[in-house]
Amino acid sequence: MYKSLIKPFLFTKNPESAHHFTFDLTKFAFNFPIVGSIIKSVYSFEDPKLEREVFGLKFKNPVGLAAGFDKDAKLIDEMAKLGFGFIEIGTLTPKPQDGNPQPRLFRLPQDEALINRMGFNNGGVLEAVERLKKRKSDVIVGGNIGKNKVTPNENAVDDYLFCLEALHDYVDYFVVNVSSPNTPNLRDLQEKEPLKQLLQAVKKANDSKEKPKPILLKIAPDLTEGQLDDIVEIVQETKIDGVIATNTTIDRSQLKTPSQEVEAIGAGGVSGKVLGKRSTEVIRYLHQKSNGAFPIIGVGGIFSAEDAIEKLEAGASLVQVYSGMIYEGPGLIKKIKKGLLTYFSR
Repeated sequence: MYKSLIKPFLFTKNPESAHHFTFDLTKFAFNFPIVGSIIKSVYSFEDPKLEREVFGLKFKNPVGLAAGFDKDAKLIDEMAKLGFGFIEIGTLTPKPQDGNPQPRLFRLPQDEALINRMGFNNGGVLEAVERLKKRKSDVIVGGNIGKNKVTPNENAVDDYLFCLEALHDYVDYFVVNVSSPNTPNLRDLQEKEPLKQLLQAVKKANDSKEKPKPILLKIAPDLTEGQLDDIVEIVQETKIDGVIATNTTIDRSQLKTPSQEVEAIGAGGVSGKVLGKRSTEVIRYLHQKSNGAFPIIGVGGIFSAEDAIEKLEAGASLVQVYSGMIYEGPGLIKKIKKGLLTYFSR
């Protein structure tokens, strides 16, 4: 029904309007007891063989919702009914910010891809905390944290520590996001020394807590092998808990959409099928270079169970979806889990 009815309707709207429409409809419909129960029964599919224990957390299944879909923790309970094993909120910043001017989200149907330059639009971490206090589901929640656009890089650590402090009691793990291409100069923080200093500060603050939470680093797919070598070294030196590979790409060389259309869109990170191969390459490189020393969450171009299995075989412990759900619909989660169950049962 999604591909024949819902998707064609949503694709008549501009992508950001469709996103908000879907949010509002989901919030309204899923909270009717009968509708919520039907949704859960249709999309629910769990099996003990799907369970995974990664960085000290027990996941009921390895399929998560990537950051960016539910930035402000508005739909955690509703998304949990779709069968996600974990949900990542954010990217959250200390202060609310509007993000970049609209339009800032674009579809490339020919590539089954998206281009976004959202710019960390969110209501601020404190607003998200108030919602997290009221959530009902026990789904694992990750907090993806970043810096405000107006915060200079030399003060970036303060923003990350503010978010860590605010969220610490309400999320199960943290993701340090230094890889979005849509906040000016943010990716400079991926350079070796700034990144090491940032992660050391976040790790120290986290370790001072009574119950420290796993700390992950989200990286860009556009890093060179030398930079990936630095990532392996930094993760092992700072003793953070893992990596998320990858964020969106600024590389557009693989797109089938006519170049004039892509150029007219302007700046932004590309996600979707076109990202699949590169994100898998990054996962495999990190896994092999580190000898599997740390867990990796694989994200980028997952549109099927086969795509998810490819990430796992490359070295990922868990996977996340976003663009795939936009193009394939919410039934994708169940399809992936069924495919993974067959894979794990071999």
